[in-house]
Amino acid sequence: MRDLDKALADIVAIRSQIAAGTAFRGYGPATMAATAAVALLTAVLQFWLLGDPTGEPLGFFVGWFVAAALSVLMIGIEMRARSRRHHSGLADAMIHQAVEQFLPAGVAGVLLAVVMWKFAGETLWLLPGLWQILVSIGIFASVRSLPRTVALAGAWYFVSGFAVVVLASQTHTLSPWTMGLPFVIGQSLMAAILHVASGDHDVED
Repeated sequence: MRDLDKALADIVAIRSQIAAGTAFRGYGPATMAATAAVALLTAVLQFWLLGDPTGEPLGFFVGWFVAAALSVLMIGIEMRARSRRHHSGLADAMIHQAVEQFLPAGVAGVLLAVVMWKFAGETLWLLPGLWQILVSIGIFASVRSLPRTVALAGAWYFVSGFAVVVLASQTHTLSPWTMGLPFVIGQSLMAAILHVASGDHDVED
């Protein structure tokens, strides 16, 4: 029994090593483009419906949490389907690796929002820019298993995050556009990169 357990553990370790060295093809350009559309729609709706986002931070952030949850759901469904199709027996290991790479940034974004809401409500204007910076960190953490040019999207979110912080520091206000437009551009860029790289070139071996 001990030998069997060791053999199973060795198989799991080998599968993990193979997955770590394999280009992940679970992200699709169409779904990335769809998440850009979700961000644009959210920004437009908030522009129409929220007269003063700074005075209604709950409505502002709930709207973006819903948009983020919808985007994650769409990406997750497609990731599972594409991984089964492209990675077959390694699908579960590849999905686990992809989630593991981005999860710290995602959890940090949620916890940051909760802590700032609870203990530093006057600093909520910082959150859109900080979220973009965290997305860039998550993308950079995933670069080793994605097309190298995905780093361009990471760089976009990094620069846009700091730019949004600088712009918001002038007025300490929330805007649907400083949240929405960076994500529209960033997700569209991701979609374009994944589309170009879909032929398996530009991927780390």
